[in-house]
Amino acid sequence: DGETNRIRQELIKIDQAILRIPNLAIHLQTATEREAFKINKEDHLAPIIATAIKDSLGSKSKSDDNDEGDNDDEWRKRQEPLLVQLLASKLGVNETDIVDFELNLFDVQPATLGGVRSEFLHSARLDNLASCFLSLRGLIDHVEDGGVEKDTDISMIAMFDHEEVGSSSATGAGSPIIGEAVKQISHVLGAGSVSPILHDRAIQRSLVLSIDQAHAVHPNYASKHEKHHGPKMNGGMVIKRNSNQRYATNGITGLIVRELARRAGLPAVQEFVVRNDCGCGSTIGPVISASTGMRAIDMGCPQLSMHSIRETMGVADLTHGLALFRAFFNDFSCVDSSIED
Repeated sequence: DGETNRIRQELIKIDQAILRIPNLAIHLQTATEREAFKINKEDHLAPIIATAIKDSLGSKSKSDDNDEGDNDDEWRKRQEPLLVQLLASKLGVNETDIVDFELNLFDVQPATLGGVRSEFLHSARLDNLASCFLSLRGLIDHVEDGGVEKDTDISMIAMFDHEEVGSSSATGAGSPIIGEAVKQISHVLGAGSVSPILHDRAIQRSLVLSIDQAHAVHPNYASKHEKHHGPKMNGGMVIKRNSNQRYATNGITGLIVRELARRAGLPAVQEFVVRNDCGCGSTIGPVISASTGMRAIDMGCPQLSMHSIRETMGVADLTHGLALFRAFFNDFSCVDSSIED
């Protein structure tokens, strides 16, 4: 900021298809290439922003004639001028005011209902924005319904970055965020004194719902699921289990969630267990449980086409998921205290 001589951070979201990564037409591929459907991440995934002619006409920066020192800015030389111009225009600043940026591409097409009865939701990034929305809405509802005033627990949600690349970052689930949050809450509850016993007791009594989308049975690939554990869309939430600890669910945490669903009058919670001859994904439940010692369960809404540009889930499962979050915030203490040590 030229007036304050301080560096200011801004969030920006551009709902415009300014970049696209087109596939190669199948007519230009050999039969072997079509069958393999192989993509070279370095050569084939560069997005297109403009044609070369228009680029050359429009790439001259407004500041090129103002300050010769800008020509020596190595960072700016490596940026696409058209992109910097667009960012400056959207932010209402000069191009030279931008000193760095971190951007991500996303599908700008809005979500849509699908199916003859509009029972499906087709959208980008359902994994895992659906769970983020449900947890946030559930906590807001809990507060607005007066639940916080009656709580004997601390109700909180945490949304982490970088789950798809291992969670080992300053803002990922592998960071100290959750452990530090519990420590500071324990400090406040202890009237400002450091009480290791209070902190340890809070860890022991806590439960983490690690909510990430789950794999529904694909009608065209039903054999990919273990035949007795095939979650269906619009059939309710899904508990994930794995004996190799790829998921954090155990007998007690699974029981707590099933009882919460029963008390809330929800459909019986579905179960997902991967086939013995098939690989298994993972999520943040084991990461948080191992780093903090908290009990955890991995679960989520069933969906198809996970990690595709457009994913599909059942509309009814949004309702089921929200109801389960509300039940968790309202009834967890009661259910947990009913389990004998």
